Amino acid sequence: MEIKEIINKDEWEDFLLQCREKTFLQSWSWGEFNEKMGNKIWRLGAYNQQRLIGVALVLKISARRGTFLFIPHGPVIIENLSAQDKKEILELILLQLSDIAKTEKASFIRVSPIFLDNEENENIFLDLGFRNAPMHASAYEATWKLDIYPSEEELLKNMRKTTRYLIKKAEENQDILIEKSTDAKDIEIYQKINKQVAKRQRFVAFSDNYIKNEFEIFSKDKEAIFLFGKYSPPHQKGTGCDTTNNEKQDPLWCGGKGEVAAGAMIIFWSGIAFYHQAASLGEFSKYSIPYLLQWEAIKEAKKRNCIIYDFWGFTDPEKFPKHPWAGPTLFKMGFGGYKKNYVKTQDFVISWKYWINYLIESIRKKNRGL
Repeated sequence: MEIKEIINKDEWEDFLLQCREKTFLQSWSWGEFNEKMGNKIWRLGAYNQQRLIGVALVLKISARRGTFLFIPHGPVIIENLSAQDKKEILELILLQLSDIAKTEKASFIRVSPIFLDNEENENIFLDLGFRNAPMHASAYEATWKLDIYPSEEELLKNMRKTTRYLIKKAEENQDILIEKSTDAKDIEIYQKINKQVAKRQRFVAFSDNYIKNEFEIFSKDKEAIFLFGKYSPPHQKGTGCDTTNNEKQDPLWCGGKGEVAAGAMIIFWSGIAFYHQAASLGEFSKYSIPYLLQWEAIKEAKKRNCIIYDFWGFTDPEKFPKHPWAGPTLFKMGFGGYKKNYVKTQDFVISWKYWINYLIESIRKKNRGL
């Protein structure tokens, strides 16, 4: 078994297409996105007698609290390998990254695994000298997923009764429209509501440059769209409509563009749709627009032949009712589906400087109520 860098996009993506447990944080495009954001990357492949059996996208993260190497939602390894084989792959990757860490002056190696949370997988990291990270790393350690190969009727039937009712209610409301967009100019529209939500809920929103680069990179392969939920008050309708031609007019937009009440960026990659970025304004909450927007995203994913819809992030609302994700999780669960728990984010200490990062992240976790 050996570790080699992969330079061929097709080899990388074709391998991941075979794997079930994965997210776009190990996609070729996510590597391109990170390079555009100024992060150094390595694409490593684990080979057994020339057969590719695992991949790991590695990022160099330079932050004020320290520099570290990071594998987000990886490595991704073919299914049905034994724990010993997975351990050997990780050990070889760790050896290579330890050398890179010294060259890049990184104080630790962080792995956010996509291994199912069980004792066997936890012991793999424990045996290799990893420790639990103080915080999850820029992604989830548990998620809510929905298999979307059933018909639309079956999907609706499997939803929570309240969710199904709110979708129908929003569909029947002529003041509401869901728009899909692949226009990069609409990044500005999304960021406008995203920043309002961030201000209200007191968190730091992703920068304009971050959203712009992410959308543009994935749009190259038609893997990203924006969905916007718009509300147009009744008094804005029917003014200034052009009725001189025979084309069907949309009365919702005659004389008014409507107000953007909710938005989401959906990533479609390797047979999975990811509900990755989303924001909605509280003043429109009574119209249930996010429910209809989510349903339209699921239907779009079906059109693109996705088999799984990943709601991106889960916390148990019964065990942790005060967690910041408890409310959003209840919303996601209403659409039906199942949870997946993964091994907690793991750190491998390289130098004493790691403990500076550990202290800062521990404080942040407490302050954010995570």
